[in-house]
Amino acid sequence: MTSLPRRTFMVGAGSAALLTAACNNGVGSRGGAMIDARVDQTLNYLYSRYPNTVELRDKAAGVLVMPLVTKAGFGLGGSYGRGALRVGGTTVDYYSATSGTVGLQIGAAQYAHAIYFMTRDALEDFRRSPGWAAGADAEYVLNENGENLSAETTTSLSPSIALIFGQAGLIAGATVKGTKYNRIIP
Repeated sequence: MTSLPRRTFMVGAGSAALLTAACNNGVGSRGGAMIDARVDQTLNYLYSRYPNTVELRDKAAGVLVMPLVTKAGFGLGGSYGRGALRVGGTTVDYYSATSGTVGLQIGAAQYAHAIYFMTRDALEDFRRSPGWAAGADAEYVLNENGENLSAETTTSLSPSIALIFGQAGLIAGATVKGTKYNRIIP
């Protein structure tokens, strides 16, 4: 009887790995130039589709942009993406975003997200940390069913604001909560 749970766990873990691998996150190159091009496209899309977010950009000390995060799961799941940290419109570092989940889930999805660091302290805390995990310090703004994303005055007082947009796929729960960010060398 004890081998059944282990077998079930292995099937779930294997399925999650296969689903994640099958959903290539589109950042096919390790080069910084490819990541920067995708970040530029993502920001152009965000600011043209949701013009109110330009005000958020203008107030932020820096922004971390993950152009395409792939999330997949079958009992066990995970997500992965790569992006860039921009300060003053210039890339200063590259990061990966990873998370793992356990629970009732099946499917795959892709989405983009941006984390705006609204204070210098929030930006410096992120840059100094060896592996920053999104959590209680971030205010989350989700775009579902074409709702408008905007930077309200009260919201922009938060140290970090996470915008999730461009969702596609068949899995619920796109979030950055619990996602770990690590600096990478592309």
